[in-house]
Amino acid sequence: MTFYLGVDAGGSNCRARLVDAGGAVIGSAQAHGTANASIGADALHARLLDITGQALAQAGVTAGQRGEVRAGMGIAGLGRADVRAELAALPFGFASIAFATDALIANLGAHGGRDGAILIVGTGSAVQLRVGGEDFTLGGYGFPISDEGSGAALGLSAMRHALRALDGRTRATELSLAVSERWNHDAAQAIAWMDGATPRDYGAFAPLVMDHAEAGDPNARAIVEEAASHLERFIDTIFARGAPACALVGGLAPRMRPWLRARTVARLSEPEGDPLDGALLLAGFRP
Repeated sequence: MTFYLGVDAGGSNCRARLVDAGGAVIGSAQAHGTANASIGADALHARLLDITGQALAQAGVTAGQRGEVRAGMGIAGLGRADVRAELAALPFGFASIAFATDALIANLGAHGGRDGAILIVGTGSAVQLRVGGEDFTLGGYGFPISDEGSGAALGLSAMRHALRALDGRTRATELSLAVSERWNHDAAQAIAWMDGATPRDYGAFAPLVMDHAEAGDPNARAIVEEAASHLERFIDTIFARGAPACALVGGLAPRMRPWLRARTVARLSEPEGDPLDGALLLAGFRP
């Protein structure tokens, strides 16, 4: 018997799903914690062995049956060729194993392995496309250079608005007051925080920005409308590059969708499956 194992490894958690040749799920596992390429090949290898071992154990797959498992693993940050090569050289004991980025398996899952694209909108933003069977990306170059329309970009814009309001260069609004309140309305404290702030730190302000935009705060609305315009340009480019379908995914996607034009929303499709479905396709499973 051949088993198929899919893994989705990211910045905050790692998931695995094991199916039999007929597609029935016979084992699964999830673990919290960083499992992306930034932790290095050896640490990542250990995380992957742990999560896959849990899924195999749940299914009752023995050590002697590992050679009957075909695996597909989508890993955040795997665009770095050195980490991919190092990881591929480490032992897993499977019949075969294929590695890809987490974005690629998400796109495979969203369109059942067919041509299509996803626009990922979360802490960051990026596009993954498959056109003519070829996979490539748009954006995703890293914050603050890229990540347009993302949670981190919303937070950065909110910080700029708050600091300008503290200076008196722009009118204070409920949003600026809510943001600057974190530092007791003291610009020096805000600047000290910014010295070590990460994209996730900025992204933590995104729900606040969205709340105030939906409540009618003029500056919050302007920030969200600008973010929506970036997403509109991404979507226009996706179709211009030949993708037949596009799904909007990511943690911020549901809140940004109402800010897109109706004609843009009409072009979007719902994902058919999740990243683990894509990882199983990468492993060679065919429904």
